[in-house]
Amino acid sequence: MLTDAIATELLEALDHNRRMPTISSRDASFDAFAAYRVSAEIFSRRLARGETPVGRKIGFTNRLIWDEYRVSGPMWGYVYDHTVTRLDEPIARLAIGHVSQPRIEPEIVLHFASAPGSAANEVELLSTIDWIAHGFEIVQTHFLDWKFALADTIADFGLHGALIVGPPRPVSGAEDMVSRLRAFTIALARDGVVQAHGAGGNVLDSPLMAALHLVRVLREQPVFQPIHAGEIVTTGTLTPALPVRAGETWTTTLSGLDLPGVTLRFE
Repeated sequence: MLTDAIATELLEALDHNRRMPTISSRDASFDAFAAYRVSAEIFSRRLARGETPVGRKIGFTNRLIWDEYRVSGPMWGYVYDHTVTRLDEPIARLAIGHVSQPRIEPEIVLHFASAPGSAANEVELLSTIDWIAHGFEIVQTHFLDWKFALADTIADFGLHGALIVGPPRPVSGAEDMVSRLRAFTIALARDGVVQAHGAGGNVLDSPLMAALHLVRVLREQPVFQPIHAGEIVTTGTLTPALPVRAGETWTTTLSGLDLPGVTLRFE
C-alpha cells in the first residue's frame, strides 16, 4: 500500500473516530520501517494543518504487557499542544468522546532543558532534564478490539490520544533520582478501588532508560528530528493499560518518589 494512502486513511479515522482494518492484514510487507514512513508523512500533514508538536510518547516500554499485545519492543510517536494538558494541581477532568477505545496508562513525564542527543547513560540523560512529572497518557487505537501488529501501532499515531501532565518537580540529586526512578512503585485505582500496581523498573528498567532508548532510536531515524530543548517525553505505562469510560474517576498513589498522585475524572 502507498504511504500517502495509508496516511490519508488514518487521519480520517482520527478526525472522525472511525475503526479500520489493520494495515498489516492487508499488506504482509508492512513493517516498522514502512510504518515510520507513514508516521513522517502524517507528521508533515499535521504541521501543515496547524498542529504544534510539543514532545514524544514512547509505547510498549513495559515488557510485562508485550505478550498481551503481541509485540516484542517499543515504538514512539509525537504528542501535540492540543493533546497535552498540563496541571498546576494534581486533579483534572477530560472529555474522551472523541478518543477511540480509550485506555489509561500512568506514566512518568520528562522535560528536557537541553538536547539529550549525546547522552550515554542515565546520569548523563538526567543532566539534560530540568523537571519530571507523573501523569496519564490516554491511549487509543483505530483497529478493532486492540488487535494489531507493532507496525500498525506506529502508523496509528503511536496509539496517542491525550496526555495529562501532573505538577512538575525540579530534578535534584542525580544519583538519588536515578535510583528512585528505578525503584518507586505506583497503585492505580478506579472509583476508589485499586485495579493495578506498577513500578519504575517496569519500563525498560527505568523511565530514564526508556527515554535513552528513544534517544538511540532517533539517531538511526534521520527523517525525524532528535529530541530538542523544551520537549516533553512520556516514557510508557507503569501498569497494565486499562479501559476507561466517561463517568469514572481514576487516581494514582506513588511510593518512593516525590511526585503527587493524580486524580482524573472522565467525561
